Amino acid sequence: MTGTTRAGVVVVGLGSMGSMALWQLAERGVDVVGVEQFGRVHTWGAYAGESRLFRVAAKEGRVFTPALLRARELWVQLGAAYGQDLLIPAGALSVGPRGHPDLEAGLAAIADLSLPHEVLDAGQLRARFPQFYADDGDIGVLDTLGGVVRPELAVVAATELALARGATTHYGTTVKAIEPGPAGVRVVTDHGDLLAERAVVSAGPWTARLLPELDDVVKVVSYPLIWFLPRHIDMFTPDRLPGFMRDLHGVHAFGIPSLDGYSIKATPDMHLPLADDWSDRTTALTDAQLQRAGVQMQKMIPDLIPAASRWSVHAESLAANKMPIIDSMAEGRIVVATALSGNGFKFAPVWGEVLADLAAVGESRFSEAVFTVDHHKKFALWGVSATRTG
Repeated sequence: MTGTTRAGVVVVGLGSMGSMALWQLAERGVDVVGVEQFGRVHTWGAYAGESRLFRVAAKEGRVFTPALLRARELWVQLGAAYGQDLLIPAGALSVGPRGHPDLEAGLAAIADLSLPHEVLDAGQLRARFPQFYADDGDIGVLDTLGGVVRPELAVVAATELALARGATTHYGTTVKAIEPGPAGVRVVTDHGDLLAERAVVSAGPWTARLLPELDDVVKVVSYPLIWFLPRHIDMFTPDRLPGFMRDLHGVHAFGIPSLDGYSIKATPDMHLPLADDWSDRTTALTDAQLQRAGVQMQKMIPDLIPAASRWSVHAESLAANKMPIIDSMAEGRIVVATALSGNGFKFAPVWGEVLADLAAVGESRFSEAVFTVDHHKKFALWGVSATRTG
């Protein structure tokens, strides 16, 4: 790419949301070009790390559950079109003390839309899922529409289908500036410029570099992923263990059944420092953090050997209220998705559909006032510098 290239829509960032927006726009016949600073699939993105938990019963708020139902439809559709399953329908199990706020929020979402589910008391939980230690007051809520998604494969699948529908992509290309104007929006890169009617910006933890007007509502957060070895791996395959969230004695964790045949992902919450820029992100875990995680996870799942077999740390964008920003800016010339706050990948295809809607027709059925830039500017500003709020 040299000089100035014209397009209908330019998608900046081809990771979790950008690849899905590229696919959706190409399916509609839009002249769409994607720009990505890294490769077609890579380890730098928020999506990297083998697997993500998929839930339909959203503990984060009832506003999300209809979008997750649509996301599930799109996960199945994308996998069928690509010829590989992207969603493993293992279910999503939440375990914690009866009355725990997260369990109550999930049950409220289930009741709102009459979602298929099971509720297990402590005895039933021990019999059905003996992998978990269960207190007498614990219950389990099984979201039977939940499961596990394969993020790297999903990004590749969406991109490949978009290319097959006529999209163009430029990898190893860094965007220097995004300049809206009366004639459209100019995307300035290190390999030339793109002039389009609209730009979709899905740059994750790099968002504030490209859209500095969002630097007071978007920060960079790092999330760890940790894998442990069970002693009896046959108990931890997707046909015997759902994706899970576990709350025990004040510690929250999530996990994924074994996909590699010898380990499971099982990660307790860690509050790593926030940063104002991707270059200042946390990139490593200490021995003490890993040892503490091993102790915590073995209490929840006694069969685990409490030494991490591998781990990784991934940067993501975060809003102070943990609500996403999915909105139009610059009189509709720029459409942005950011601040997915570590909860975004399960939504990836539906948020990609929303981005395509906003870019193509200016509205979407899943748009919400709480997702707008204006709402965040009014109610979810960070301080002058990034600090962790807990």
